[in-house]
Amino acid sequence: MAAIDPGFWRGKRVLLTGHTGFKGSWAATWLTELGAVVTGLALTPEQPSLFELAGVAACTTSLIVDLRDAAAVATALAGRDFDLVLHMAAQPIVRTAIADPVATFASNVMGTVHLLQVLRMQTRLRAVLVITSDKVYANAESGRAFAEGDALGGKDPYSASKAAAEITVQSFAKSYFEPAGIPLATARGGNVIGGGDFSPDRIVADIVRAARAQQPVVLRHPEATRPWQHVLDCVAGYLVYLQTLATAPSTPRAMNFGPRPGGREVTVGELATLGVEALGAQAWRHEPDPTSLEAQSLAIDASLARRVLGFESRLDAPAAVALTMDWYRRQANGEDAALLCRDQIRTYESAA
Repeated sequence: MAAIDPGFWRGKRVLLTGHTGFKGSWAATWLTELGAVVTGLALTPEQPSLFELAGVAACTTSLIVDLRDAAAVATALAGRDFDLVLHMAAQPIVRTAIADPVATFASNVMGTVHLLQVLRMQTRLRAVLVITSDKVYANAESGRAFAEGDALGGKDPYSASKAAAEITVQSFAKSYFEPAGIPLATARGGNVIGGGDFSPDRIVADIVRAARAQQPVVLRHPEATRPWQHVLDCVAGYLVYLQTLATAPSTPRAMNFGPRPGGREVTVGELATLGVEALGAQAWRHEPDPTSLEAQSLAIDASLARRVLGFESRLDAPAAVALTMDWYRRQANGEDAALLCRDQIRTYESAA
């Protein structure tokens, strides 16, 4: 199976947006472990945050900038040159997007536009990867796994904003980046879980908060299915994709990353049961939300990544939950978050 190449990443100048977030903090930690020189650009982290717990600011050049502010982005990146860009910054919460669609579209679409516009001035870029979502597809709730060639869509503001970001990236690629010989691509990741996620309205973070408060976690849609993926599988896929884009220009410009093809679907309720059992917490409780626009069924086909990159996820849903809850248990028992992340990264790499 394809693996991350430390020799490729050593000394590379990488711009990582969203480095103060959950996935971004894992990506920043892993990139610095590989020897990359990381500049992060993102909003101020929420509290609590893996960014602060893991000391990500100490291993990166951290620029606190709102991507919705075009002038601020241009000023922050002026005079800085990068070899590679991993754009992860976004407003990622579905219900937040429903409550504030204007801010969500501003962040996920115009934030991407502002970044790509500045990147057009870069002189040493080798590749750019923009992270969108598994929710970019027009979902008719058929249960069929979506492949990269399927129609884009979105019935809620988050999904629609990410589908719009896909079209935005395609337009910039065709108009500016491809003519300049710079691969610009998108990665569509599944529902990511892992240690250090404290975001509101996220299933694992909700389970952990409820467990620590000795309360039952409340589920809106326990019957819903999602393509669960551990953050290490997800970030590993992104890094393998980005290094391949930089070294093999004919690589496809959009790719799904999700659970191993053929794996059993796991419902929200099943994932919550695994989580509360691992933490010794109270059983979850169901409180339906009849106004919800969230899809009941969602699956993505990640076979293209296996065929083209030789990459596929290593952890099935139960293993991903076990590794996730192990992180939270150890962190609650006083272990250092940065060391925990590095330990799990090294264990994952050694199993390659």
